[in-house]
Amino acid sequence: MKTNWGAAFQIAAVYVGTIVGAGFATGREIVEFFTRFGFIGLIGILMSGYIFIALGSKLMRVSAKIGASSYQEFNIFLFGRLFGSIINIMMLVMLLGVCGVMLSGAGAIFSEQLGLSRNFGLLLTLSLSIIVLIVGIKGLFAVNTIVVPLMISFSFILMFISFQLPNFLDQLFFIPYVDDGWKSVVSPFSYTALNLGLAQAVLVPVAAEIKNEDTVKWGGTIGGIALTLILLSSHFTLMMLPNVEAFEIPMAVVMKNLAAGLHGLYILIIYGEIFTSVIGNVFGLERQLKTFFRLPSLVIVGGILAIAFVISQVEYGTLLSYLYPIFGYISIIFIILLWLKPLEQIKKRP
Repeated sequence: MKTNWGAAFQIAAVYVGTIVGAGFATGREIVEFFTRFGFIGLIGILMSGYIFIALGSKLMRVSAKIGASSYQEFNIFLFGRLFGSIINIMMLVMLLGVCGVMLSGAGAIFSEQLGLSRNFGLLLTLSLSIIVLIVGIKGLFAVNTIVVPLMISFSFILMFISFQLPNFLDQLFFIPYVDDGWKSVVSPFSYTALNLGLAQAVLVPVAAEIKNEDTVKWGGTIGGIALTLILLSSHFTLMMLPNVEAFEIPMAVVMKNLAAGLHGLYILIIYGEIFTSVIGNVFGLERQLKTFFRLPSLVIVGGILAIAFVISQVEYGTLLSYLYPIFGYISIIFIILLWLKPLEQIKKRP
């Protein structure tokens, strides 16, 4: 079958939209895994880009071959029934943790950027989430078709402004001292493992629906290249912000410093990313938990949001600094097995 380039670019857009979540939008995730390590972080981003291209494509090609309808089915194929089931339960816990991190990020926007109460931001986000989940979710995901391109455009605008700053090259090659410098070696692997592990929920069924392996391969490749460019642009911008680790929403601080006129709009875009991430995670969790508990959707959603609210009481930066690397280390097992699985030995299901 010939490559369907229209479908390949659609897959690439879904891939980018899935990975470019709220942690990415705030810049905090990029600081934690890469920027705080200086030039070593830049090398880490290039390594991550290669993994996003190679393993993102492979994940979708395997999904297309076996016709996996869900990531649960994909993990059982990859790990076997026993360990696949254990991995799926771990994924549930991780998604719940990420939900708490995203909610905490919403609170951080209200306190750090708008000067309002953190709990007001949390309760507003929870209320809006419940309303949207009752009314319907389709329209909200359409918001990403506007939010993601705008956020990417702003990232590139800030990058070009950063290029013109006088000490850009000095900062580019600077290697700061950090107490946990050893993490710079594992960051490319834990970062991509975390993101690919969580992105399975979307990428697996999309690839299985397309079925054409060449189309899926090119979709993953184009998406991986786009993710690498976005990571680089964000890193080049964030490395110019003094004491970058001190901020919960560093990209918003950079925008305020370099392009103050766009700051308000950028805050709205970041909040939109966080909100869609919260809803997407809650929706996915609700679908999975319904297979275990025969309860009304509203009861399950209420339970998920209540647990996420408790987790979100911890500051956003602190949560992301601890939970994301831990989830990343757990997910490394996933990308190792995916890398070791020979594509040629996988028989295409009819």
